[in-house]
Amino acid sequence: MIALPRLYAIVDSSCFPDAGAMFAACEEWAAGGVRLLQYRNKGGDARQMLEQARELRRRLSPSVKLIMNDRADLCLAAGFDGVHVGQDDLSPAGTRKVIGPSLWLGVSTHNPEQVREADVTAADYIAVGPVFATTSKKRPDPVIGIAGVRRAQELTRKPLVAIGGITRTNCRSVLEAGADAVAVISDLVHHPRKSAEEFLRILG
Repeated sequence: MIALPRLYAIVDSSCFPDAGAMFAACEEWAAGGVRLLQYRNKGGDARQMLEQARELRRRLSPSVKLIMNDRADLCLAAGFDGVHVGQDDLSPAGTRKVIGPSLWLGVSTHNPEQVREADVTAADYIAVGPVFATTSKKRPDPVIGIAGVRRAQELTRKPLVAIGGITRTNCRSVLEAGADAVAVISDLVHHPRKSAEEFLRILG
């Protein structure tokens, strides 16, 4: 069973004007205490994603675990610590065959049935959401609310990451509902180091 830090930062390339700003934000997050970071780039080609991923690995300390969104092959090529897959990506079993037994594997879920299915896979942790309304996806799944987090926690013994619309204002309630960690995108973008420090202070 892996131990998740309470704050799971997600760097989405679409939130930044250029790669330089994105790298700078990640360095600020790390300086503010972030120890788990997912790189997400839905619009880039494989070459660009690999270049950016390798640059993140070069800039950040090995104490920061780096997770690749969607792409198991790029996770390996960039020297990342794990991969996170969605419902429409390579299956957890197929992903595990690619990355081997030691790298972290996360899977996204959006309802109780998907949580049950993920619980019996090779995933190390399960993400569930969106907990609240989110603007980070063009076609988000239905909001599950705090009650959805509680239900997911009842259905799995795997570490649970809550995602979707989580801010400094509501993050504590998400942990209290049973999540082991909160994944955050938008509320970490502005004043990155200060935001990370405030999240960690609130999450305790």
